Amino acid sequence: MARGLGKGFQAYFPEDEVKEEEQVHHLSIEHCRPNPYQPRLTFDDEAIHELTQSIQEHGILQPIIVRKSIKGYEIVVGERRFRAAKRAGLEKVPALVREWTDEQMMELALLENLQREDLTPIEEAKAYQSLQSELGVTQDELSERLGKSRSHIANLIRLLSLPSEVIQKINDGVLSMGHGRALLGLKKREAVLAMAERIEQEKLSVRQVERLIQEMTQPKKKKKVSPRDVFLQERENTLKQQLGTGVKIHKGKRKGKIEIEFMNEEDLERILDYFQTE
Repeated sequence: MARGLGKGFQAYFPEDEVKEEEQVHHLSIEHCRPNPYQPRLTFDDEAIHELTQSIQEHGILQPIIVRKSIKGYEIVVGERRFRAAKRAGLEKVPALVREWTDEQMMELALLENLQREDLTPIEEAKAYQSLQSELGVTQDELSERLGKSRSHIANLIRLLSLPSEVIQKINDGVLSMGHGRALLGLKKREAVLAMAERIEQEKLSVRQVERLIQEMTQPKKKKKVSPRDVFLQERENTLKQQLGTGVKIHKGKRKGKIEIEFMNEEDLERILDYFQTE
C-alpha cells in the first residue's frame, strides 16, 4: 500500500518544489483551524499525548502545511502536530503556506491518513465516497489517483449500505471490515442487526459468520437431490463466498444459466471487476 500511496502523495510534493530555502512561517495557533475535509472523525488521545510530550521537549521538528483562508489558515497536512502543539501550550506553530483547491484539500487529507493507516474502514469508505462525488470521478480514476485497488475502494464503499447501527459498530472497532462484508450477504435489515448483535455477544470470527449466513441463505431442499445437484450446490456456495452476494445456478436439459445478484450499479461494477482480475 505504501508504495502506491507514496506515489500519490509525491504528486503534491515533488522534490524540485520542496526546497530547503522555502520560507517557513511561524503562525499563531489561534489563526489556524483544522481541515474541514478531514476524513478522520476521531484522534487517538494517547498518541496526541505522546506527541505533546515530544513537542514540549524537542519542539515541532517538521512544519505543518496550511492554505490561507478568509479567516486565518486551514491545515492541510499535520493536524495531529497542531493539536499536540496546542495542548503543549505553544502560541505559534511553524508552517509552509501553499495554495490548494478544495478538491486538493480533500485528496491530501485522505492520502495523509491512509499513509499512516489512521482511518477506520468506515472513515476510509466515507472519504472515498466523498472524493468520488466531489471530484466527479469513477472508481477506476480514483484508484489510479490514490494508488489503491479498485476492488478495495468498491468493497469499502459497499459497507456504507449497511444499517447505521452496524456501521457505527464497525467504526468503533466492535466489528471488523470482514464482518461487515459478510453481513452484506443478508438482505433483511432485521437479520443484519440480529447477526451483528450475535457477533458481538459470541465473539464470532469472520469465517464463523460466513458459515452461519451461508446456512441462513441456503434454500431448503424440497426433494432428494441427486449427486449432480449436490455438485451444483457446492459451486453455488463457492461463488457466493467469492463474490459476497447471492448466486443461483440453473441446470436445463440442454443448457444452464448462472444468476448473480447485485445491490446497485457500484456493486455490479465490483462483481465485474472481480471477473476481470481473476
